[in-house]
Amino acid sequence: MADNNTEIIRNKELSIWEALIPIVVLIALLAYNVLFIYGDDALSGSNQFILLLGAATAAVVGHFNGVPYRRMMDEIGNNFRTTAGAILILLFVGALSGTWLISGVIPSMIYYGLQILNPAIFLPATVVICAVISIATGSSWTTSATVGIALIGIGEALGFNLGMVAGAVLSGAYFGDKMSPLSDTTNLAPAMAGTDLFTHIRYMAYTTVPTVLVTLVIFIILGLTQSPTGDTDTAEMLAAIDASFNITPWLFLVPAVVIGLIVRKTRPLIALLVGTLLGGVFAIIFQPEIVAQVAGVETLGFNDAYKGVMNAMTVSTSVATENAELNDLFSSGGMNGMLGTIWLIMCAMAFGGIMDAIGALARISQALLSVTDSVFGVFASTVASCLALNVTASDQYLAIVVPGKMFAKAYKEKGLAPENLSRTLEDSGTVTSVLVPWNTCGAYQAGVLGVSTLDYAFYAFFNWLSPFMTLLFAAFRIKIRMIATGKTAEEIIAAK
Repeated sequence: MADNNTEIIRNKELSIWEALIPIVVLIALLAYNVLFIYGDDALSGSNQFILLLGAATAAVVGHFNGVPYRRMMDEIGNNFRTTAGAILILLFVGALSGTWLISGVIPSMIYYGLQILNPAIFLPATVVICAVISIATGSSWTTSATVGIALIGIGEALGFNLGMVAGAVLSGAYFGDKMSPLSDTTNLAPAMAGTDLFTHIRYMAYTTVPTVLVTLVIFIILGLTQSPTGDTDTAEMLAAIDASFNITPWLFLVPAVVIGLIVRKTRPLIALLVGTLLGGVFAIIFQPEIVAQVAGVETLGFNDAYKGVMNAMTVSTSVATENAELNDLFSSGGMNGMLGTIWLIMCAMAFGGIMDAIGALARISQALLSVTDSVFGVFASTVASCLALNVTASDQYLAIVVPGKMFAKAYKEKGLAPENLSRTLEDSGTVTSVLVPWNTCGAYQAGVLGVSTLDYAFYAFFNWLSPFMTLLFAAFRIKIRMIATGKTAEEIIAAK
């Protein structure tokens, strides 16, 4: 995770137009690649190379502005170090999804979920479930990797648009991520702005609660207007799942242990490792026939059990059922299935590292700040800066750290309390990262949920409504606290 000592590299020689050259090149090449050549397959490899071309363009700009090659490589190395944890989490999520499949954990979640979650309430219920889990764990990533995967499966079985389901999962997951005191970004934003954690959370509730309520209303309306095609096939699906797996509530001990560990502030890597290993043990206990099938044997011995569980963790695994619609659902890529996402993250970090090394990120933030001198302009510049950094630096933490450091002085000069800045950083930096395909968050969520960023982006209503809500509050001076009085703007006006 980024920290308060993260250095922002400034380059006085770099003009705003030079800073924008790599971004223009990157966007143009990505647009051509996606719209005219590869379409949805662009993330299979070609977009990764285009990120490297964008990095090369930034390096050329840096060279002509006197930036040493060593500095650019050092910043790429720094970025790789900050994403090492995310890469390991991705690998463990791949392994976990494999053992949770063959153990029957995911099929059991889907089995019981099909009976409990009525199609009319499925979408808003998904938002609420993911919000509760994310608040408890402080992690949108863990939420997606556990209940998110199961809800995607239930949604697919019911015949919902998977982009819509993924949007509901992410809306709830990022609401909880923002509001949980266990979340790293919720701790990072007030540290950057100069306020305390719980003041930040209370102040953030003013914009976050209305946004999630609007999101819930939208999903309630969508749920009432949808006609899921899988509704009539539920009985057949339940019978197929029951015939292929030993379904039992005891399997819920595995996700319960993982969530319990994270609530107790256990490191996500440790919690995911425990969940993966428990999944393997439960697979041997409850689904020995499936473990034998994955191992390619008829009778399960110790070595074969080890091979079956290890295969589920590392390579592609599938469990055939009597229902053809479930066969694609009950498959996992294991750790191998996450390598494409890891590749994307590394290329994005190379681009972001060089952009930071040549001073382009700081230059763009300074330009945004200089556009306007009004209070609303400061808020708008912060939002624009966070969005720009999510696109260019490809990292959620940089989208909080860089604007946080760049705008802290501007907020103070305007007499604005620091919680205004911390709230705006979360409303525009944290939640929009998942809407960018090459951002670490966008790449991760697409890889884990199995739904492309472009497919779910529109339906992630909470994520893209949040920046608009914070700008709305700024425009009408709603809950804008001032330093001198400690009161909000409307309280000052009322006193007059």
